[in-house]
This record gives sequence, C-alpha cells and structure tokens, in this order.
Amino acid sequence: MPVNLSAPVAADLLAINGVRIGVTEAGVRKANRKDLTVFLLDEGASVAGVFTQNRFCAAPVQVSREHLAGHVAGGIRAMVINTGNANAGTGADGLARARRTCADMAALLKLAPEQILPFSTGVIMEELPVDRIAAGLPAAIAAAKADNWATAAEGIMTTDTLPKAFSQSVDIGGRRVSITGISKGAGMIRPNMATMLGFMATDAAIAPELLQPLVKELADGSFNRVTIDGDTSTNDSFVLIATHQAGNAPVTSLTSAEGQALKAALLDVAQKLAQAIVRDGEGATKFITVRVEGGKSDEECRLVAYSIAHSPLVKTAFYASDPNLGRILAAVGYASIGDLDQTKIDLYLNEVHVAVNGGRNPAYQEEDGQRVMKQQEIIVRVLLGRGEAEQTVWTCDLSHDYVSINADYRS
Repeated sequence: MPVNLSAPVAADLLAINGVRIGVTEAGVRKANRKDLTVFLLDEGASVAGVFTQNRFCAAPVQVSREHLAGHVAGGIRAMVINTGNANAGTGADGLARARRTCADMAALLKLAPEQILPFSTGVIMEELPVDRIAAGLPAAIAAAKADNWATAAEGIMTTDTLPKAFSQSVDIGGRRVSITGISKGAGMIRPNMATMLGFMATDAAIAPELLQPLVKELADGSFNRVTIDGDTSTNDSFVLIATHQAGNAPVTSLTSAEGQALKAALLDVAQKLAQAIVRDGEGATKFITVRVEGGKSDEECRLVAYSIAHSPLVKTAFYASDPNLGRILAAVGYASIGDLDQTKIDLYLNEVHVAVNGGRNPAYQEEDGQRVMKQQEIIVRVLLGRGEAEQTVWTCDLSHDYVSINADYRS
C-alpha cells in the first residue's frame, strides 16, 4: 500500500484554460485499461521540458527533444502519451514509429507533425504497436475536455498503485493563476530525471523564454531529489505548459515578486508529484527524508544523501524496522568525500540523536531507534560539520514486494 497517499479527487483538480485532455483504451499492451492519453493545447501556449540523462534514451524522448528544439511555427499544440510500451531500445524502427505517432495525431488535428510531442512508458525493447495507437487516437481526441486531469493521471500509470495529481492556485498581480500536474512512476526511479513522466500546466502569463530555465529549476527541486532503486530510466520526461490565459500581466523575471510567487506555487505541486512517486514506490512501506546538513557544497551534500538513499542495506534495515544504523554511517563514509572527517559527523533519526562526533551517542538507546524505525515517515539527518550547505532527498524502504513486482513485471 502507498505510504500516506490517496487517489486524487477529480473535483479538487483545477482545469487549466487552454488545455484539454482525452483518455482511451487502445490495447497497447493489455486490454481493458486506460493506456492512451492526449493533451490538446490552444494556440499560443508555451511548452518546455527536461528529459532523462540516460544515454540509451527512448525514441519518444529523442523526438520530443527535436520538436522542442525546432521551434516550429505555431508552437507545440498536442502531446500523445502511451503506457505499456516504452519504445526504448528499438533503434531506427522505434524512431520511425514515434514519428508516425506524431504524424497520425497531426493529421487528425490538421497540424504539422513537429507540433506534437510523443511520450511512452512501459516495457523496454519491444516494438511499439503504432496501429493500435493510431486506431485509438480519434477516441482520445473526442474525449478531450478541460476537467479530465484525474482520468489522465490514471491513463499514464504502469506499476503505480494509485494515480498522482495535484493542483494549486496563487495570486499573481491580482489575478488568480491555476496550476495542475500529474505524474507516474513507482520503479526504476533515480534522479536525472527520476524515472517518471510528469506533466504540469498553468494558465499564468509568463515570458516564453523563462519556461526552459524554470522547468529545469523545478525538476532540480523536486523530481531530481527522489530515488527508489537507483536505476535511471530510458524514458523520463517532465513537461511544463503555460497557456498565458489567466489575465495576469506577463511574468518577465523569475526573481521578481510575481516570478518568485509563481515559482513557489509550481514547486509546491512538483514536489508533491515527486514525493507521491516515492510514497507509491514498488513495495514501499515507509517514506524517508534524507537531509544532509553542514556540507562544504550542495554537491557533496547530495552525494552523501544519495549514498544513504541508494543503499540496499540501509533500505532493507528500514523495511525491517531494524536500527542497524551503522549502515547509514558506512554509506556516509563511501560517498566519495575525500577529506571527510568522521569525528565531526552527527546522525539523527527524527529527534533521536544516534551518533555524535562520529561515534555512538552515549545517551542513545536502541529501543529509541527502533521506535522511530517502526514509523511510516522517517527523517534521517546527517550533520557533516564542514560548512553551511544542506540538501534533501526523498526515498523509501526496500521490501520483498519490490523484488516480486519486478520479477513479474512482464507477466
């Protein structure tokens, strides 16, 4: 069961003027499941995205990057998302199939293929069934409506147990601006990007040239701070859409008061979407915040945090509620910080002071550690004693179910 996560309530999700979403069953991999989702964007919308850093990136990632970089006349006007098949590890044929999906969608909407972004998620190294997708597109387009975010969150799921969607509104220059986003992901989760698909839209008016640095900053503050199993997927994509229809004076600087307010609201949604992925991690029973403080730089804090968050020994100890906390100190030690002084390191579990100056706190009692380890939400704090930098990442435990889910994934 997901850790303190519930399915979104459709009525709580804000429609975004200029965005319509349609979902259908195309039988991409299995019958009787929502597996084809389309986003239709009004003319004038701006779109930016960040993608996986895996060099073996999927065909739709390559095509989406090309289309975003091409700055086609009329801009990006639609997105096509299929589940069940990643169209990764498919070579030139996979690229041709991703491009055909764009062409099929463009023909139905009387657009150029370069105005379409394709996205896929699912099994790697299998042929994308483009005929099934083409056959499903008319129904998906016909179903498109503004208040379809909850259904879209279902339509992009793979091994997720719950759909993930959140909304936020914020006042920008006296106008109400709306933000809604969805994400999917539960396994093969590792930053750069963390394995996932994420789509966020806002009706805010914002200078189009700000959208790319903004989506990168949002990803770095949310999706690039989560890990479940340390694997970087071939298909990770996070897209930000601005329709400019809220009526606010355009935001022209991210450092202005309006820019900061908009960015904070967007980051709030992005972090909720990212944390929901961890809460729904395959087999997860605990949600763990790893906070590293007192580093010389943000980068070394991240190295230590991910060393802890990726450790199978640490993660299985959390699953067992076993306060074998030397595993955490060991992970700190092999985090590639060459001049780390272990005598300055302190370790906390929630409020329990476990280690002081690199050794067991004389006041620490194992029953206190076990009490914390049994909780569903746990904060690990590591104090390095080296400087003022700090960084936070989110992870989960590693259970028997994780192995079972991934062993049976293609069944």
